[in-house]
Amino acid sequence: MSRGVLVDTTLCIACRGCQVSCKRENSLPAESTQFCTASNGMQNPPALSSKTYTLISYSEVEQGKDLKWVFTKHQCMHCQEPACASACLVGALTKTETGAVVYDDNKCIGCRYCMLACPFNVPTFEWEKAVPYIKKCSFCFDRQEATNSPTELNGQPMTPELKELHAEHFKTPACARACPTGALLFSEREELLAVAKERIAKSPDKYIDHVYGEKEAGGTSWLYISSVPFASLGLPANLGNRSFPSYARPAKEAVPYVIFGVGALLSGFYWLSKRRSQLEKAKEVTK
Repeated sequence: MSRGVLVDTTLCIACRGCQVSCKRENSLPAESTQFCTASNGMQNPPALSSKTYTLISYSEVEQGKDLKWVFTKHQCMHCQEPACASACLVGALTKTETGAVVYDDNKCIGCRYCMLACPFNVPTFEWEKAVPYIKKCSFCFDRQEATNSPTELNGQPMTPELKELHAEHFKTPACARACPTGALLFSEREELLAVAKERIAKSPDKYIDHVYGEKEAGGTSWLYISSVPFASLGLPANLGNRSFPSYARPAKEAVPYVIFGVGALLSGFYWLSKRRSQLEKAKEVTK
């Protein structure tokens, strides 16, 4: 089952605990940034980077005569059919069964096609390094895949219940584990969709009747519910329901047939040319 995270923007208080937890989990340095830019308000840093995999944005949204503060967490969306992986020439980006889109720097050749292909503008590049790599949220894939669990707690054997609780807590991504308000809910994607739709049904005046990420760009592992239009939160609108790789798939599937057809055509031309040459030589001999 593919896992995911439900982001309830109505519960986010912009404490940025998720940002701090992500940096600690990935050993990322702080950035020298500046508050109060014209376009980003109090957002700091201004965008995702090779040093920042997750970011809380601040949005002032007009509601009638009032302005409303809305806070939104941004990171890799871990698409169901990731455009970045489709565009990668060497398979450095892959979609796992758990839902995470992971990156292998041993395969990367630095072409940066993944940056161009991503509809959410997520992958970043280490521009300042002589040997740069692509950087982005890994969905704490190494934690989700971990199988080792402690057998003791404070010198006492752990009960099966404690082991299960520890495993569940350990596998939860660092950002979701740090959220104090429950704005980030980690679970199986299908369960999250059911929870999101239930919340919307129970509070139709509170939420927009839409789960962002359920179908956008073919669906994503990160899902959002909101009280304001998603475009106001900096989430791309009008992506459509088809995955981006699906647009290129017919062309890719046609490549073998095109190669075979062109090869056959060239072979036919060669045979005709050779046959004509043989006939001409035969005519000269008979003369």
